[in-house]
Amino acid sequence: MDKTSLAIADNPLRTRDDLKRAFETLCEPLTSRYSEGRARLRLGATGASFPPEVAEMEGFSRVLWGMVPYLAGGGSPEGLWQTCLQGIVNGTDPDHAEYWGDTRDYDQRLVEMAAFGFALALVPERIWEPLGERERSNLYAWLNQINRRPVYDCNWLFFQVLVNIGFRKSGLPYDREQTERNLRRIDDFYIGDGWYADGVGGHSDYYVPFALHYYGLLYAKLMEAEDPERARVYRERAAAFAGPFLAWFAEDGSAVPYGRSLTYRFAQSAFWSALAFAGGGAVPMGALKGLVLRNLRWWFRQPILDGNGVLTIGYAYPNLVMAEQYNSPGSPYWALKTFLPLALPEDHPFWRAEELPLPKTAPLSVQRPAHLVACRQEDADHVVLFNAGHPSTNEHAHTSAKYEKFAYSTAFGFSVPKAEWGLSQGAFDSMLALSEAGDNLYRVRRRNEETAIGDDGHLFARWKPWTDVEVCSWIVPGLPWHLRVHRVTTGRELDAAEGGFALGLQGDTRLAVSDGEATAAGSLGVSGIRSLLGYEAADNVQAQANTNVLHPRTVIPTLKARLGAGTHWLAAAVLGRPGGAPAVPESGFRVVPEADGVRIERAGALVARLNRVC
Repeated sequence: MDKTSLAIADNPLRTRDDLKRAFETLCEPLTSRYSEGRARLRLGATGASFPPEVAEMEGFSRVLWGMVPYLAGGGSPEGLWQTCLQGIVNGTDPDHAEYWGDTRDYDQRLVEMAAFGFALALVPERIWEPLGERERSNLYAWLNQINRRPVYDCNWLFFQVLVNIGFRKSGLPYDREQTERNLRRIDDFYIGDGWYADGVGGHSDYYVPFALHYYGLLYAKLMEAEDPERARVYRERAAAFAGPFLAWFAEDGSAVPYGRSLTYRFAQSAFWSALAFAGGGAVPMGALKGLVLRNLRWWFRQPILDGNGVLTIGYAYPNLVMAEQYNSPGSPYWALKTFLPLALPEDHPFWRAEELPLPKTAPLSVQRPAHLVACRQEDADHVVLFNAGHPSTNEHAHTSAKYEKFAYSTAFGFSVPKAEWGLSQGAFDSMLALSEAGDNLYRVRRRNEETAIGDDGHLFARWKPWTDVEVCSWIVPGLPWHLRVHRVTTGRELDAAEGGFALGLQGDTRLAVSDGEATAAGSLGVSGIRSLLGYEAADNVQAQANTNVLHPRTVIPTLKARLGAGTHWLAAAVLGRPGGAPAVPESGFRVVPEADGVRIERAGALVARLNRVC
């Protein structure tokens, strides 16, 4: 283990000084990686959807998300800050070799400008006042490009807002009309109960807490005197969101991996940092402190740094397989947004408060705006998001895996496909995968014709992997067992494979297959799947390496069936329990065919009747 990994893992993360030291530890390996003109940060050789010089500018800017709060709180990393200040001077100078360049429409550099707007608003004495007249003119002109360029109709709208807040706070000309127009458009993304979608019809994932709410809370704090009504609305929405979002966290500090941009890692807890920065209220300060610090402790126990102490692309370990096309070597440093509490003084209630444990949440949390039901098993410290699915999709990598699996787990994570051939390459945990018979090329759910969540938390989706194949899926959530039932109507012969949770493979992992059941168990926990109706065989599929976001090597208990043209019912009880848990009780589920559908029972009691019409 390199010295940075050792130092960060040994940090107890209890006090403000501990958090300052963690930021310094993460930044120390970067000091030798700035370019000669200090305007670019060169952290690796992998590519992204934008040119290398833009990727290096991205790396430069993302450090500022932690640096600005550090400076605002009185931190004095003079060597590194002087490096950054020199980089800002050179990067915004059109006559310098390392000029960051003129932007284009929808340019990645527009994203990165937001950190500069934040700096101008919070620490103008560090970023603006030290500059000469020409240097100020260059910085303003470079940033002001954002007011002449369109951005994507999603969380990107806030980037223009933040730059203009910075201009306004620094006494510079700003675009009042565009700021107001963007803020009104962002209101269109609000879908109720504290939830946004990332653009009209978009997904509700971590971009809600670590982007839309985060920037809204920055606005609420920075603009509360100038725009008190909007500041109030943003605080109220964040307060409404805090309760559902608590259900995504386990007591050990981990949070459920779900959706895209997971390489931002501990940005998962940035919402709690922003809530504290904006004044808290929805959650006690001691609980906010615990949520932030426990999440950081969990992350700093994971192998997320390379041998030089630089954050890698990946989730719980370095992994390009699950990455987005826009993930450059500097992208992961967006995680530094979580260091926002460094802007709070030592005597702030956040730092004076005793760290409190995770607030109690209901075992089942129905989160309809996000199409999710969160389920918690406290005795195993396990959280699962059960997913009804979405009516729309996008073109990001592995969209089906990141948004359309039936379940996402703090302990088992989820998997993405390595390639297109067969079950091992597809890594179909928590999915029903279908292939034309004998073809070995599988399709899964990508979008839904219809979804619903009942008052009892049961989930339903209707989806069509082919025009002549319709699947209706029902999920009865629960832990350690949950139930899945599918009605498959097909005009072609199909091979079906239903995957349980992916268990990390270790030396003590034991695999078992019996009639209609597959189980994998070891020190990481137990994963199993049992046929209740329709399946013909069981197997433990060893997924290809690096497909799971938590564990490099996994096994997926899987059920299989051959389906002829017509209508078929499939049902499975799915088991997932982490750690060296005691003996797992029986599921109690029973699925009984009836003339017009199936009857679901649990421990002898009727749960539901499902008809042949979805």
